[in-house]
Amino acid sequence: MKIVSAALAAVTLSVGLGVPAFAQDKGTIGIAMPTQSSARWIADGNNMVEQFEAAGYDTVLQYAEDDIPTQLSQVENMISQGVDALVIAAIDGTTLSSALENAEAAGIPVIAYDRLIRDSGAVDYYATFDNFQVGVQQAETLVACLNERFADQKPWNVELFGGSPDDNNAFFFYDGAMSILQPMIDAGDIVVPSGQMGMDVVGTLRWDPATAQSRMDNLLSANYGDTTLHGALSPYDGLSIGILSSVKGVGYGSGDMAMPCVTGQDAEVPSVKSIQAGEQYSTIFKDTRELARVTVGMVDAVLAGGEPEINDTETYDNGVKVVPSYLLAPVPVDATNYEETLVGSGYYTAEDLQ
Repeated sequence: MKIVSAALAAVTLSVGLGVPAFAQDKGTIGIAMPTQSSARWIADGNNMVEQFEAAGYDTVLQYAEDDIPTQLSQVENMISQGVDALVIAAIDGTTLSSALENAEAAGIPVIAYDRLIRDSGAVDYYATFDNFQVGVQQAETLVACLNERFADQKPWNVELFGGSPDDNNAFFFYDGAMSILQPMIDAGDIVVPSGQMGMDVVGTLRWDPATAQSRMDNLLSANYGDTTLHGALSPYDGLSIGILSSVKGVGYGSGDMAMPCVTGQDAEVPSVKSIQAGEQYSTIFKDTRELARVTVGMVDAVLAGGEPEINDTETYDNGVKVVPSYLLAPVPVDATNYEETLVGSGYYTAEDLQ
């Protein structure tokens, strides 16, 4: 009942900062999430509320619906109300500097959650996944699919999609993927018919599926009259669904037009169902329960005056400091292992994926 009540309180607090629902012994944690439009972020918020409550903390969870001023205001309000720690998944990793200076002055530790907060010395720790490896795995699954579906059709025609340029992770995903794909492009095994490469060109602001679908529509119209699309590098499941809608709209996946290879990330239910249906080829599973566990452990250690467990002190330079980090391992998922990985771990039930 406590968990259900916490989840309901979280929904209420997504509109406005309210009085915490529980008076527990260890303090109050402010949790700022980017949006409820993605199932992934809803799961992140719920997991943290549940695990912080279980550890004896009160929580204030807010979603900003991808509006930067709203998130800034939410963080400022949490600071003024005197939360004991802040956990922030930033919409734009560069816009919170002044607010976090106030947090630092008030002695409130700040944990960057999954997205690095840039240009601030007030970020104490960073909990995330190995984001470069996410990109590597996306590219590896893309190549595996190309070999599986189009082995005799080299060079393969592939288009590249990036994440939101204001999300530091998007660059790690893209760079990780290109560490695999660029040598194949240089060797002539992969061709990008549109010529569109680089995050400044292929980035998708706010990870918006409609933007990805529209861009794929334009790419197909301009470059694929007599050319077959073999694959699309997509860094996120929401973009993947948009890309798939575009290619299906011109006949791919029907008749003699094989479905292009499309990657993804976050193992969202629509994409897992798409994988089951033979459309999206792969996704990357990032267990948000584990990310919440690491984050709670970080906060618990810091508030107790100790040092949290970290495993990376070199990778994440936010422009002011290298932020000590804990990186979790991502897991590639396709039709061969989604049931074992997602259902077997209890992340989803079999009914969720029907």
